[in-house]
Amino acid sequence: MAAVTGLQRSRVVLLTGAVIMAAVMTAGPASGQTQVKTRDQTSGKTWIERLERPDRIPGLRIDDVVACLELKPGDVVADIGAGTGAFSIPFAKAVAPSGKVLAQEIWPDLLDYIAEKAEKEHVANLETVLGQGDDPLLPENQVDVVFFHDVFHNVVDRPGYLKILVSSLKPGGRIAIIEQEFDDPIAQRWDVPENRITPEQVEVWMSAIDFELGGTFDIFQGENNPKGAGMPERWFVVYGRRPPGEDPA
Repeated sequence: MAAVTGLQRSRVVLLTGAVIMAAVMTAGPASGQTQVKTRDQTSGKTWIERLERPDRIPGLRIDDVVACLELKPGDVVADIGAGTGAFSIPFAKAVAPSGKVLAQEIWPDLLDYIAEKAEKEHVANLETVLGQGDDPLLPENQVDVVFFHDVFHNVVDRPGYLKILVSSLKPGGRIAIIEQEFDDPIAQRWDVPENRITPEQVEVWMSAIDFELGGTFDIFQGENNPKGAGMPERWFVVYGRRPPGEDPA
């Protein structure tokens, strides 16, 4: 057997440490939750407590969001990072009876909560989807609207995520994103700068997948943002595929 030099021994130790670290990350937490690649490692149970506080719901302006998206029966909506289903359930009702909602989450606890809520409200056209932090794991070419509310900023590789996501959309599919205003005091308290994003960044990432801005809504800005809900001001954009042969503006 060949002798192992000090340098070789160091490499072995480093490699072993890397393997152990990878194994720990893959195995995930002892609670049985799925370990995911995301900027926020808050557990599903903790998210339920945060998202279900009574004062939060008025701040979501759910009926107005449904109206802005112009959802109709037959549409298929993917609610990414669906949380406790605050939007998923109303979306499902808006697209019933022939449409459906894919409530996607990375935490099984949240998906169980959404499924129970849907059953209690007799919503039968909602399916839960366990995704990953870097891949929503949606079916290809089946979705009319992909929706993010205060979620997309948590994605680690945002351009890469969009490139994967676009395959799930039908030819006329749209991507809707609602995010915190970058300099809002509440947003600054919630997230460090690298975990906040701007409309200008999203425009660049969307252009890379040949999507263009289709609409903007100010329902969460200035006086339109509900008071007393503890929610930051937010921007709301909707993107669709750029027509073939059209150059970016």
